[in-house]
Amino acid sequence: MLSRVADAIYWASRYVERAENVARFVEVNLNLMLETPIQRRASWRPLVMTTGDHEHFAKHYAEVTPDTVTRFLTFDSTCPNSILSSLGLARDNARTVREIISREMWQELNEFYLMVKAKSREPFRLGDMGDFLQRVKRSGIHYEGVTNATLSRGEAWSFARLGRLLERADKTSRILDVKYSALLPMPTEVGTVIDYVGLVRCSTR
Repeated sequence: MLSRVADAIYWASRYVERAENVARFVEVNLNLMLETPIQRRASWRPLVMTTGDHEHFAKHYAEVTPDTVTRFLTFDSTCPNSILSSLGLARDNARTVREIISREMWQELNEFYLMVKAKSREPFRLGDMGDFLQRVKRSGIHYEGVTNATLSRGEAWSFARLGRLLERADKTSRILDVKYSALLPMPTEVGTVIDYVGLVRCSTR
């Protein structure tokens, strides 16, 4: 297999996994806003710290709020790790190896991207994000399932799997790195309900 082909397949799979992971991060915080007392509501700054985009966020947004962080991590095309940007990059990589990947993989990824692109053109409403994030997660799972079902168990499949699992490991390590220094309101919260819920919901798949 040519190195450029392996690279494209690896990154296409990794970017799809990244989009799904970001959807999970944002959904967790939205749910915690509803389930925890107001003084214990999860901070939104750790989300952009987890993706490594905190400096970029600070340059483009005046304050950290549920609206600004959610918009930044979902539809902001200037954010390299937003759901929209990740799927655009995944689609670009997949396009270069359409003769290698299955037709079903390309169709699933293309429809995934177009769904997110269409949603990004609609007026942004934080209250509507729950259903959208669920669709992103389902689409990511569908793409993984189509890959496993239609791609022969050769080098292409191995690189796709490698990209997905490395991205998953990377995000898990980032959650653990950020969580205890930024996510909990106070050190005394370690071991409490908000500590447990925040970690399990972010890392469980």
